[in-house]
Amino acid sequence: MKKTLLAIVPLVGMMASCGSQEAEKKSEMAWKQIPVTYTETKKVDTVDTYFGHDVADPYRWLEDDMSEETKAWVEAQNKVTFGYLDQIPYRDDIAAHLKKVWNYEKRSAPSKEGGWEYFNKNDGLQNQSVMYRKKEGSDAEVFLDPNTFSADGTTSLAGVSFTKDGSLCAYQISEGGSDWRKVIIIDAETKEVLEDTLIDIKFSGLSWYGNEGFYYSSYPKPEGSELSAKTQEHQLFYHKLGTPQASDKLIFGGSKTPRRYISGYVSNNQKYLFITAAVSTTGNELYVQKLPDGKIEPVATGFENTHDVVDAVEDGFYVVTNLNAPNNRLMKVDINKPTTDNWTEVIAENEKPLSVTRGGKYFFAHYLKDATTQIIQYQKDGSQVREVTLPGVGTASGFGGKPEETTLYYSFTSYTYPSTIFSYDVESGESTEYFAPQIDFDPSQYESKQVFYTSKDGTKIPMIITYKKGIKLDGKNPTILYGYGGFNISLTPYFSVTRLPLLENGGVFAVANLRGGGEYGEAWHNAGTQMKKQNVFDDFIAAAEFLIQEKYTSSDYLAIQGGSNGGLLVGATMTQRPDLMAVALPAVGVLDMLRYHTFTAGAGWAYDYGTSEQSEEMFNYLLGYSPVHNVKPGTEYPATMVSTGDHDDRVVPSHSHKFTSALQAAQKGENPVLTRINVNAGHGAGKPTDMIIQEYADQLAFVFYNMKYTSLPAYSDQAEKPEE
Repeated sequence: MKKTLLAIVPLVGMMASCGSQEAEKKSEMAWKQIPVTYTETKKVDTVDTYFGHDVADPYRWLEDDMSEETKAWVEAQNKVTFGYLDQIPYRDDIAAHLKKVWNYEKRSAPSKEGGWEYFNKNDGLQNQSVMYRKKEGSDAEVFLDPNTFSADGTTSLAGVSFTKDGSLCAYQISEGGSDWRKVIIIDAETKEVLEDTLIDIKFSGLSWYGNEGFYYSSYPKPEGSELSAKTQEHQLFYHKLGTPQASDKLIFGGSKTPRRYISGYVSNNQKYLFITAAVSTTGNELYVQKLPDGKIEPVATGFENTHDVVDAVEDGFYVVTNLNAPNNRLMKVDINKPTTDNWTEVIAENEKPLSVTRGGKYFFAHYLKDATTQIIQYQKDGSQVREVTLPGVGTASGFGGKPEETTLYYSFTSYTYPSTIFSYDVESGESTEYFAPQIDFDPSQYESKQVFYTSKDGTKIPMIITYKKGIKLDGKNPTILYGYGGFNISLTPYFSVTRLPLLENGGVFAVANLRGGGEYGEAWHNAGTQMKKQNVFDDFIAAAEFLIQEKYTSSDYLAIQGGSNGGLLVGATMTQRPDLMAVALPAVGVLDMLRYHTFTAGAGWAYDYGTSEQSEEMFNYLLGYSPVHNVKPGTEYPATMVSTGDHDDRVVPSHSHKFTSALQAAQKGENPVLTRINVNAGHGAGKPTDMIIQEYADQLAFVFYNMKYTSLPAYSDQAEKPEE
């Protein structure tokens, strides 16, 4: 759930750049400041009172995302931003280069449904990946092509679910990146649409019960703006085929059992419905119902712990839980005595955080060892079969499959290892390369090094630094520092072609594994929440200081970036230490910490953040770091490009709009403060390829121009060393 709600995995790939020690940048005399004239943003006399403290909110009007006035402001800001970007001499070259390196075939691991094998493939530059299928001995055919869903490529495939026999399929589509989805039901064999499209579905899986219908989740349609209005009471419904959506049966949630996030999942053996219910992104209740019409029984109550069902068998099911085990353990649940006091341990907790998948008749324990993956295969009784031999140190994901399958698939990647799919024989333990992308990249020329640096309070923080072997550590390497630090989400290594220009030209890419994430379990997560949130910013600042101290870079050559909760990280860091970096790139960030919980599902983030209404102490703490409220007039902030989507209904765009307005009004000196607002785009998922490439190119051009590069050696042989 937490990954669904606040994660934004594609933003890591935006941290790419170009530069080299052999041809750094031209002299300061040759570089020219691009003049910027900001559009004037009006202020209003809006004041909120918290525990007797008045807090002005002069840009409150920008919260009305549907107004003509806000639309005009967005258009005016984009005109300024793109007018600036158009003047960067190598911007088009970067876009052309990214398009070239992006143009390689990408595939997903296959899955078997009925008599078909399904997989996703992108030929290289298609806006959306296409879902194919094939039978043994036959050629692949197109099953679903999202590129035909809309003329501009902004409607994406957002989830697919088949009946157990593979004969029926329900799939979700997202329009303009919205979290609100539509569901289309088809005959999987003929691809014929069977009934009217279901609408207004949000934060939902689709889980079939037989061939008669499926379970899904949604909220009542909110009053006011569909993009920003608060959503509180999630509901689990059952849709019976052939009946109108209005008659769908409410199974759980709503006013009788109000929960912010609810999901339902039918077990593979079709015997049980599992229901998880939560009020925040951490912790959940667990319920079970014997199908077809048994009573919904509580398994684990309260919201202090997290419980995820892994597998079901005749006499019960298996749950991964952090109950009495902060790093998680696997437990067996007796269906006739399902409460927690009757659970029995299958895989014990150890010092490494654990998640579990079921593949074939085995369990696969996924451990995090200093933010990298270790996989151990277990029997159902908890006895160890083997440690899976991986291609190297990095990130492995997959190892899931139906109970009868003997061949599973997994992907492996690192910062210097392109994501490659392997097949895995569950009996022999042998891995075989299934699909490797054809990229012009020689990993032997590059190095990823894990370091442990010291944060403000003495805590050791891991960071992985990637660069070309032999670079000179003289403080002049263009460097991108990325972080997230929240919601128990772990940043593990993965490869992206968008970083190649940086690495090829002597740059440095660094990822800090901050507190607030899940790299070392729930204790690490909790050390970066609520009244301890400053630890996250201190960890990030210390990462930058380490890179500077060790001469990987210097403040003149450092850019920081993060998205969503990572956008908050960048916003807080740049307002606390504006001297530390040359460029700041906060993307789709949570930036108004006093009001974040009043929009969409934002109230569910309170476990990590707390709220301004919680207590006077919590209000003061949030006010102390809230980026929107800590912009100080007359301060020289780094060159900043805030980015958001006008259809972001997860972290609403007014966060970014307010922060941009405050920075533009306060900025001292000539460093530009711009906002780049994607039109008809949301929080990040489902963006068309051409939009992503241009966004990357604009980010890179902005970074390098504000490090005072007049040309880039990847595209020009005219670059000269700067004057000493």
